[in-house]
Amino acid sequence: MACFLVPMGEAIGTSVVQKVMEKREKKIGEEKAEKRGLSWSQRLSWLNKLLWGGVILLAIEHIWHGEVVPWPPFLTAMQNPADIAPMLHEMSTVGVAMAVAVTVVWGIMIMVAELREKAKAIPRERKTEVSSTS
Repeated sequence: MACFLVPMGEAIGTSVVQKVMEKREKKIGEEKAEKRGLSWSQRLSWLNKLLWGGVILLAIEHIWHGEVVPWPPFLTAMQNPADIAPMLHEMSTVGVAMAVAVTVVWGIMIMVAELREKAKAIPRERKTEVSSTS
């Protein structure tokens, strides 16, 4: 029915935060951002792509099944007051579960990226130690 609205709300929020972080990172300077690996705006862009991609696919699926229509109130569940409670229940269960699942997957992606960055940094440190002792 309207489960895609929950990840859409998260995507809107993270998009705003991403734009704010991009402005702050520009103020800090690019040279500092390069030293610390992934910037927060890059991390949030990954989350936004995951969220917006899922929202678009779910919206298309809901349009396909006639649950979303191009005229007000846009959600067919809103036409009958008896259908509003099941719609809100679906949003609070399925929608929240999808948003949490996408965020957890994003967290795992960030963790893997950070571990790979640390693994790349270790050989660089060893090369620096070897060249300074020689």
